[in-house]
Amino acid sequence: MEFNKKCKVLHLERNNLRHQYMLGAAQLESSLAEKALGVLVDMKLDMSQQCALEAKKVNGILGCVCRNVASRLREVILPLYSALVRPHLEYCVQPWGLQYRRDMDILERVQKRTTEIMKGLEDFFYEERLGELVLFNLEQRRLRDILLVYINT
Repeated sequence: MEFNKKCKVLHLERNNLRHQYMLGAAQLESSLAEKALGVLVDMKLDMSQQCALEAKKVNGILGCVCRNVASRLREVILPLYSALVRPHLEYCVQPWGLQYRRDMDILERVQKRTTEIMKGLEDFFYEERLGELVLFNLEQRRLRDILLVYINT
């Protein structure tokens, strides 16, 4: 049987001896980070790089929405945010675990930016805008999702 020679080795331990692995006669290449199912995993299992990539992606999507949608009414922006942006912010959050506060803040800024562009909410604080829109901040949504998983098992 022929094996795919595109395989790479991702060493996960800090004190790993970084052994060289062979697949048949070919030596497998080492990698510092690999992407699987859209999630970037590095050797430290630190998700900061993944979080920054997702924030960059969703800021681009949000910018595209702002440039191409003339209306700033919440009835227009909120469904677009819910359909196009929020799924990216919540994708694979459970495995990420968001170990660092700065990672949570990076993603939360995207939602904050979305609520700032809605007409009629410019003068409110972020928490007040969330209340007006009947939204939770992303950390509360993550906790709710985790609780729902435990309740349903």
